Amino acid sequence: MQYLISVIHDEAGLATPEEHAAIDVFNDRLRAEGHWVFAGGLAAPGTATVIDNRGGETMFSDGPFVESKEYLAGFYVIEAPDHDVALKLAAEGSRACNRKVEVRPFL
Repeated sequence: MQYLISVIHDEAGLATPEEHAAIDVFNDRLRAEGHWVFAGGLAAPGTATVIDNRGGETMFSDGPFVESKEYLAGFYVIEAPDHDVALKLAAEGSRACNRKVEVRPFL
């Protein structure tokens, strides 16, 4: 089963060198244990472009869709045999990146 681990941050700025090192160790562990599918960090919310093509005209808006203190800073897509393993890995990822995370299974 695949799970999305969303990394949630609430401050401006990128990870510190110490956080980057811990993230690298965690990423290496995910790869070594066969959990790694894909992961990536995201640029600041101010770099976002929201696109709405539901009507007759496509609308482009600068900035994040939602004004919020918390934002999506990055994500992991992992493989795990069950929800408990996914939660355990997410908890370890939260510690490594020093951020809150959210876990959701893919349908």
